[in-house]
Amino acid sequence: GTELLLAMKHDLLRYEHLVDVKTVPGLDKIEAKNSSLHIGGTVTHRVIENSPLVRERLPVMAEMARQIANVRVRATGTLGGNICFAEPHSDPATLLLALGAKARVQGRNGERTLAMNEILVGAYETALAADEILTAIEIPLLAKSQRAAYLKFQVHERPTLSLALVLDVDASGNAITKARAVVGSVSLTPCRSDKADALLVGPRDKVEKQLADAAQVLAEAADPGDDLEGSAEYKRHLTGVFLRRAFAQALSGAPR
Repeated sequence: GTELLLAMKHDLLRYEHLVDVKTVPGLDKIEAKNSSLHIGGTVTHRVIENSPLVRERLPVMAEMARQIANVRVRATGTLGGNICFAEPHSDPATLLLALGAKARVQGRNGERTLAMNEILVGAYETALAADEILTAIEIPLLAKSQRAAYLKFQVHERPTLSLALVLDVDASGNAITKARAVVGSVSLTPCRSDKADALLVGPRDKVEKQLADAAQVLAEAADPGDDLEGSAEYKRHLTGVFLRRAFAQALSGAPR
């Protein structure tokens, strides 16, 4: 409701009735079960940022939450609300897509689960039916062989670019066996590319030489546009800069 009320205040949206779901039992819980972290739809960014469970089991998620807007926004804005509002220049969706998270939604016909690229279909547009609400986000916990990083570039109120990277490394730590890179805030929805991910797999020294090519492929897949946050050309450049930084951070032993 944080973004919604602001839009209504500026007369961009109008609704006869609003329903507050923050008092619905169970939607404000954070739990770890079945190798996943379950975050209820009404859990605020601030709670995620400070949660001992999140900090211990998925620190990259806590670090991402810490970077959202300002303390006042984090104290009132919720993870579920953020996803449902589907603002293109937003932090959570980029990381959640890289982590393989899924949204649990509930409606008259029961419950269903949607991947991030399924629930987010466009700017301010989701796949939720009129009678559905998002009840929780399920995030797979990282395995011991996995490393993750989330970085963003921001000048104004919202990110110009965000980039999330999840790497699977072998026992020696010198080779990447699987990769998942996502760039966000440069197009209508966060974007990834199988071709770009393939360039991030192999011996570390080889992958380091292919980072520029991987970034170019990822930027082409995202097809950034010009807006108040920056030109398309600038965003393509930033994709390369932040992919290199995320790669180094993910393999440095920084927050997983």
